[in-house]
Amino acid sequence: MIEFQMPSLGADMEAGTLIEWRKKPGDAVKRGDIIAEVETQKGLIEIEVFDEGIIGELLIKEGTKVPVGTVMALINPTETTLETRKETISEKPTVKIQPTEEKIVEKATAEKFEERHIKVSPLAKRIATENNIDLSQIQGTGEDGSITKDDVEKAISQKAKIEKKEEKSLPKNLAIRSAIAAAMSKSNTDIPHYYLEKRIDITKALAWLREANSKRPIQKRLLPAALLIKAVAKSLIDFPELNAIWDNEVQIKKEINIGFVVSLRGGGVIIPAIHKASEKSIDEIMEALNDMIPRARAMKLRSSDLSDSTITITSLGEGGADVVFGVIYPPQVAIIGFGGSSQQPFAENGMLGIRTVFTVTLAGDHRATDGLIGSDFLVTLNKQLQNPEAL
Repeated sequence: MIEFQMPSLGADMEAGTLIEWRKKPGDAVKRGDIIAEVETQKGLIEIEVFDEGIIGELLIKEGTKVPVGTVMALINPTETTLETRKETISEKPTVKIQPTEEKIVEKATAEKFEERHIKVSPLAKRIATENNIDLSQIQGTGEDGSITKDDVEKAISQKAKIEKKEEKSLPKNLAIRSAIAAAMSKSNTDIPHYYLEKRIDITKALAWLREANSKRPIQKRLLPAALLIKAVAKSLIDFPELNAIWDNEVQIKKEINIGFVVSLRGGGVIIPAIHKASEKSIDEIMEALNDMIPRARAMKLRSSDLSDSTITITSLGEGGADVVFGVIYPPQVAIIGFGGSSQQPFAENGMLGIRTVFTVTLAGDHRATDGLIGSDFLVTLNKQLQNPEAL
């Protein structure tokens, strides 16, 4: 039996509210299928399943706030057939509980009352009482119209959805700001940062981009961000200590999953991840950016988009501040910042000229790495950007 748990979608996430199950018991699932929708401070997230099998049991009711790591559903592996499961269940004796009759006074008009006799099982009655559910408003689906446990649970779910819509919650950008505040407070409290910066000439890289884009249709053109992500991913191959997380000790990750900061129109940021960035071409990275950025700004990300980042990139784009010093997003151990580019005097091989340059910064966790490793990484990143065709 596979236990499907509430995933962690970042260090700032402690719990999520289950809004809707997208699968039901008996449904077959495979890796990548959407099993549920969960509301977090980052918006409504589609939660994916990463195992293959048959849904056995859904343990959490819709509308419930669920802590990270809580088992939400049980999945029978593909080796377990439905017939075997039915045989196992049939071995247990079943006891049929007869519904009791409840007498409910129901208001028909402002002046007139009438009595209505309905049948309800003891379990259904208890669940309804605990959740303040009016039995007179439920149409029973059991024998002779009796109200069953499933009828009551359906009413609870509908009530939760209505309350959710009516709830006067904080605007979404304020909720995201709150999540950012929690993560950054933890970062500044727990992580001993060190900072490095390097000025890099990107004239060759931008020239290569212009030439490459001149041969492409508009919808296939590359943005500088795709080139930067690829250069960072390729550089990290030589510096695995920066592609890691800290959990009482440094844990180096095999996959290079680069999180990139996306600014939201209403304020705040969100950080989806490009998985296995070192294995992707620049075109594949660009496709991933074109897919995820609109979904991030529409708050329609999936759980896989927000999980497993091993390092983060933040960029202010052209016309922004010259230098950006990032704050490490725990449990990661580094963040790379790209400042705005501008034309500046730049000396090379004893010659002074005007070049397009920007400043790259690295904030590192001193528990996991030191300034020498960080400095060597920035030197390697510079070499990658001086040879864009090799990327």
